[in-house]
Amino acid sequence: MSFAPETIGVPSGPSLEALLARHRRFLTPVVIVLAWQAGSSLGLIPSRLVASPAEIAATFWDLTISGELPRHLLVSLARVTAGLAIGLTLGIVFALIAGLSRRGEDAVDATLQMARTLPHLALVPLFILWFGIGEAPKVALVALGSIFPIYLNLFAGIRGVDGKIVEAATTLGLTRSELVRHIILPGALPSFLVGLRYSIGVAWLSLVVGEQINATSGIGYMAMTAREFLRTDIIFVALIVYAILGLAADQIVRLIERTVLVWRPSFVKE
Repeated sequence: MSFAPETIGVPSGPSLEALLARHRRFLTPVVIVLAWQAGSSLGLIPSRLVASPAEIAATFWDLTISGELPRHLLVSLARVTAGLAIGLTLGIVFALIAGLSRRGEDAVDATLQMARTLPHLALVPLFILWFGIGEAPKVALVALGSIFPIYLNLFAGIRGVDGKIVEAATTLGLTRSELVRHIILPGALPSFLVGLRYSIGVAWLSLVVGEQINATSGIGYMAMTAREFLRTDIIFVALIVYAILGLAADQIVRLIERTVLVWRPSFVKE
């Protein structure tokens, strides 16, 4: 008895269609980079104004090997972590005060809504006056920018919990603290994670401006120094690092979502 080769049981590799479907989100960026490199090689894009992808990659490697990029990166990570921790803590506290009580909402919501409309990046001169020119104004700028997304989304999540579920839990004899812990906070968790993603993005944007306040280190300082010497390759390296850090942080939050939101019936794993 003879067997056809495909019936032996050797698993076949993924098809071309499956590979394309898995990596199709990267297709557009790859096409843009290839077109960018082609334009630079043909002289259509002046290298004085925009460095080529090959030059940017070489500069990225040189800065990494020399240790300059890791040093600036660690400083920026420390600043954004400290500012984000302060901003998230205050945003969560304010959202709980306003979301769980009408009196709390009357006490803090109007003030936060007015503060939210202020262009916080324009507050840099005041921050320098209040906190000096050290690390404090940079961290404060990141903290201020990250408060409002987490506050707005968590507040909306708390107020958006189904009233029928709350009524049923109250009928079953849950105390207010048990109601908050077991019903309201889990119900507001999806909105909290959305706010966390927004807060992380705003934190990085705030850091870009903050690191131009008399900084001597950090990714923003590296880009500002490169601007003075017309080093567009280093500027693009800094922008790429910011983009990678923002994407990595967003992916971490999405991983947390997949872990803690599996109880949602509408949750899609794939």
